[in-house]
Amino acid sequence: MAAPRNDGADMTAQLSYIHRFEPGADSTRPPLLLLHGTGGDEGDLLPLGREFAPSAALLSPRGDVLEGAMRRFFRRIREGLFDEDDLRVRANALADFVAEARRAYRIAAPIALGYSNGANIAAAVLLLRPEALIGAILLRAMAPLANPPKPDLSGVPVLIMSGLNDPIVPGSSAKELALALSAAGARVAHETTPAGHGLTQADVLRAKAFYNEEFMRSLGRES
Repeated sequence: MAAPRNDGADMTAQLSYIHRFEPGADSTRPPLLLLHGTGGDEGDLLPLGREFAPSAALLSPRGDVLEGAMRRFFRRIREGLFDEDDLRVRANALADFVAEARRAYRIAAPIALGYSNGANIAAAVLLLRPEALIGAILLRAMAPLANPPKPDLSGVPVLIMSGLNDPIVPGSSAKELALALSAAGARVAHETTPAGHGLTQADVLRAKAFYNEEFMRSLGRES
């Protein structure tokens, strides 16, 4: 299924998703793949990504599914119930886009930083196309697949940040996701903050610390 072409407005390469790319000053730091939530676009998470990783490359695609006027990365039947056939197609398309972008921009495999719908597609990519990512920070994610596969995610670090009072993501679904990723060998940290579906400063601080602890340390760098 073809995704929209890049419109060239941000002077990035013509790839299979409209996107923004910001080169990093330090090529030893892993790039961040920024995946917005429902209704967002490719600019939404750039400030957060730059706060997390001031000198890393940032790759931020725009979701290519419309729900009314809101952009998403895959279709859903209703809130909390995903169209899994579409999800599988879109997860593979996103993984292919990451491969395209790596060739075009000469970057390493990225870490996904996703919020809500973006976190859910990132989780699906981890489960369906694990070679596309070296880790993930999943903010307000839920289990994307009813019967997830068990790829080899040995040692892949994943942080799942849930909201205790989230009206959209059931706590049980976030736990299912953590279990599925752990069963595939990922090193999963699943934490809950006293928040709803929206992000808080506590989420941002914890996710940033995780990024530094898990990824920068592996490169022998100090945060």
